[in-house]
Amino acid sequence: MTIEQIREKFSRQPQGPLHALAQAAFGEFDRLGIPTTRNEEWKYTRLGPIWNKDYLLTPAAPAPGLPDFQRLPGSAAANELFFINGIYQPGLSSIRSGGLTVQALETAAGNDFSPLVSEHLGYSSQYAKDGIHALNTAFARGGAFIHIKRGAQLDQPVYLYHIADAREGNMLAQPRSLIYVSEGSSVQFAEHCVTAGPSDSFTNTVVEVVLQQDALVEYYKIQNDGTQGSQVSTNFFRQCGRSHLHSVTISLSGGTVRNNLNIALEAERCETHLYGLYFLRGNSHVDNHTLVDHIVPNCPSNELYKGVMDDASTAVFNGKIMVRPKAQKTNAYQSNKNLLLSDDASVNTKPQLEIFADDVKCSHGCTVGQLDEEGLFYLRSRGITEKTARALLVQAFAADILEHIKLPALRTYVDELIVQRLQFDAS
Repeated sequence: MTIEQIREKFSRQPQGPLHALAQAAFGEFDRLGIPTTRNEEWKYTRLGPIWNKDYLLTPAAPAPGLPDFQRLPGSAAANELFFINGIYQPGLSSIRSGGLTVQALETAAGNDFSPLVSEHLGYSSQYAKDGIHALNTAFARGGAFIHIKRGAQLDQPVYLYHIADAREGNMLAQPRSLIYVSEGSSVQFAEHCVTAGPSDSFTNTVVEVVLQQDALVEYYKIQNDGTQGSQVSTNFFRQCGRSHLHSVTISLSGGTVRNNLNIALEAERCETHLYGLYFLRGNSHVDNHTLVDHIVPNCPSNELYKGVMDDASTAVFNGKIMVRPKAQKTNAYQSNKNLLLSDDASVNTKPQLEIFADDVKCSHGCTVGQLDEEGLFYLRSRGITEKTARALLVQAFAADILEHIKLPALRTYVDELIVQRLQFDAS
């Protein structure tokens, strides 16, 4: 993949309501390029080996129906939004809840939703200042605008499927979504990224979410792709009014995975809870970068990420809490805990605090270790095999995160995947 190929594809994009934004973003991509390990924020994650492949740059029209892949549990009743090769597919999607409106970004940018699109689309670039994010914005055409009506209490979750159709060759997909959650509304989202086909895929996703006064958002991300599927996933939450955000990221499989999670708390009494579990094996690599930006006073935030690394897998956790000068009475907590099950597994963890206010309560910490030998001995002394004892301890370690998945079917699904991974003895 070369800059010239990307430039040629960009030049063939038709102009429309998003052209000015795309043009500016492509200029940033041209200037910054793909991040390298010389960039401190990308020190432990190399995109070069992924980027230097031949990808299909102009996706063919999707075949009738959907590629074969496993849907999330409860899909028969959920609102399902499908993105194939980065392009929103309204004909394949299902809207089942009142108060939910979904349109193509270009359509929303030219109708009554235009003020919302103009104000919020691309705002995440103030936090994600790198070429890979700018590249997604340059190709935002084909994305989706998701609007939750004022006061709507969605009775069913919204599932976002990002599908890279790699049946005919390597695929580069760049889904883009702008989600606007109006005053007094509540909604549950679940995002799932999959590769369909034997070839490699690189999915560069950006989802921007705006929360207004008294909005309640639960956002779940399930990553369980094949080893041929790599992705950079950026989620940006802008809490413009007093609101509540609950986010859980589960990373179980994939090639190289980078998760950027940025939160801007812009109104007093906002509340944010972030949870993450990465459970890796083989040569998988997962990099979680989080930023919680406390801009105003009286906002609590809580963050707990746990990791389990086996075989030759690698992980990165880089979490930052920023407290601005005006953000007095901030209460922020961050913790990262890791288990290494193999001598070849590794993790780099870097919790950070940047505090510019004096009346705050903030703490952070990290641990890296192995399974508790006393716990293993206790279980073995009760007649449990070593393999099952180890599996029980790992399952208990992960349970702290799984209990925060409030969708019962989704929580059961993830728990079953972990049990399969642990392979308990039948005895």
